[in-house]
Amino acid sequence: MRFRSFRAQLLALILTLTGGAQLVAFLLIARVHRADAHREIDRQLTEASRRFLKNVEQRNTDLAGRTEALSFDTGLRETLAATTTDRDTLTSVMANVRGRVGASLAALLSLEGKLLAETRDGPSAENIYRPLQLQADASESPNPRATSYGFIDGTLYSLTIVPLRAPDIVAWIAIGFPLDRAFLDELHDSTGVESLLRHGPTVLATTATPPGELISRPQILPTTGSAPATLELRYSLDEKLAPAQRLENVLLVVGAGSLLLAALIGAGFARRLTRPVQQLAAHTAVIARGDYATTITLDRTDELGRLAESFNRMSAGLAERDRVRDLLDKNVSPEVAAQLMRDGATLGGEEREVTILFADLRGFTTLSEQLPPRELLTLLNRYLDRMSAAIEEQGGVIDKFIGDAIMALFGAPVAQSDAPSRALAAALAMERALVAFNAELATEGRAPLGIGIGINTARIVAGNIGSHRRLNYSVIGDGVNVAARIESLTRTPEYRTSIIATAATMAASQVGPVSDRPSEKAVRTFRPLGTVPVKGRAEPVEIFAVDG
Repeated sequence: MRFRSFRAQLLALILTLTGGAQLVAFLLIARVHRADAHREIDRQLTEASRRFLKNVEQRNTDLAGRTEALSFDTGLRETLAATTTDRDTLTSVMANVRGRVGASLAALLSLEGKLLAETRDGPSAENIYRPLQLQADASESPNPRATSYGFIDGTLYSLTIVPLRAPDIVAWIAIGFPLDRAFLDELHDSTGVESLLRHGPTVLATTATPPGELISRPQILPTTGSAPATLELRYSLDEKLAPAQRLENVLLVVGAGSLLLAALIGAGFARRLTRPVQQLAAHTAVIARGDYATTITLDRTDELGRLAESFNRMSAGLAERDRVRDLLDKNVSPEVAAQLMRDGATLGGEEREVTILFADLRGFTTLSEQLPPRELLTLLNRYLDRMSAAIEEQGGVIDKFIGDAIMALFGAPVAQSDAPSRALAAALAMERALVAFNAELATEGRAPLGIGIGINTARIVAGNIGSHRRLNYSVIGDGVNVAARIESLTRTPEYRTSIIATAATMAASQVGPVSDRPSEKAVRTFRPLGTVPVKGRAEPVEIFAVDG
């Protein structure tokens, strides 16, 4: 995220640090609360599982103890031992046993495992009781008994089988109670844990389903004669986290309040810190306007106060530099002045590739004879002003004015990767500027002016030329002479052009990244003019006409 002011960045930093610290603390606290809740729920589920098994065992033990006590009843033993007792009588006796011991069902089995009587109606559950009898028979205890779970009429029972003695074992009595909703409610009342009893996908009994995220633990209940049942103990994590959630809500309110307080304090601190920075920034605009006389005063002794003093010293130095620069700008181009300010006024130069442009005003001699000197100078200055603007717009540097002629450089003193293209664009711009200037002259009743432009690209020496007392930045070399010579060829009528460039310029203008070249307002075309001899050179020069 980008900020438009340092004050906003500083305030954002304060709020980020404050809010980030509070968020980390909140997340850590919430994590601890959640971990504690999981541990507590795990403990409660473990306790509920233990309590369930203990309740079942306790009830089985109570039922078995009462049943064994009834086996000492003489009448009961005589009735059950009689071989002539019919099934209805035995069923009635088992109903009496069931009621006296508090069981939900009671059944009588022979020593051979045959179901003699049962207190329930429906299909025989002999296959449920027989494994319990075999288990009890295998016991080496003086008081054998066996317990298990079993499904009878779709209901899960906890079953216990005990012997009937007279005084030896003459039969077996099976008693049991259902694991139903009432039993699960008792478990919930004692542990606070909800539970669900199922057999495969079938739900046998369940307490209320707690809302939200649940943590559960299955308890496998092995059954006789069928697949095991499952007791699923469940506890609501949301319910356990409710007190912690209330504390977290309080922390959120406190955190929001502290964040708001931090925002107010941070805004005041940021404003106090950034106000002098804004004053310094505003003063830079004053300096940028060239007002070096105005100073800035900050009533501070810290780094910002010392920075303000440095600004004032900088203003004084810039004022001195501009006085020198102003003198230089009136005598040399701004680019040359910048180089002199940077490198100093020393004799010497460097070899580099430069594009040289020579422009000459046609018919100036005749014009000099027709106009008074003052009018001639005014007209010449108007002409030179327009031509200079066209050159400088393309990044060219005016090397010198030679009467009505102009010598311009592209690629010196500042290197340009597309100097040839800039020079060609400047020549076409000068041609267009002259057309507009001639239109002005026509309204004044003056004759139109003509121009000739020669352009050459060559490796020359550029630097400060002259004496130790007087220097002039310029370029020297054969390439400069070639540019001056081909400019004069624009007077040749059969060439029908006012702009001539050498083959070296044509070739150099075709290289370099296109994006670096200046945009042109007109498409330029080149016409080969052949090779021409140049005064002072042994080899002829290939030239081209440049048409806009």
